[in-house]
Amino acid sequence: MIDTRTAPYAAFALRVTLGLLFLAHAGLKIFVFTPAGTAQFFGSLGLPAGLAYVVIAAETVGGIALILGVYSRVVALALTPILLGAIFTVHGPAGFFFTNPNGGWEYLALWIVGLVSVALLGDGAFAVKPTPATRPALA
Repeated sequence: MIDTRTAPYAAFALRVTLGLLFLAHAGLKIFVFTPAGTAQFFGSLGLPAGLAYVVIAAETVGGIALILGVYSRVVALALTPILLGAIFTVHGPAGFFFTNPNGGWEYLALWIVGLVSVALLGDGAFAVKPTPATRPALA
């Protein structure tokens, strides 16, 4: 059974943690790899180089939105394809374990589960602009 007194704080902790992770990854692309280097890497994967700038922007804006609790459910679902893309283009061929050479996909899979959990749980406590609640279809 879910403890309705503490569940909003658990959702908040998950939401903020995921937001910080997205900001860290955007920061890595901006300050370490550089946007131009990230674009070049995307191109080497056969992806449009300009997609790198879209991903950096999505990770930055999405990370901030999750931290603040601005439409967290929608943002969590919108960020999921970025992680799926990373699995299919980079980490999938490396196998499951993230400790494998080139990093496997286990970390990204866990991250996706966290995002789906936020989408299912909702914004949690301290949300600046909560996602409007909807009633489940099942009564």
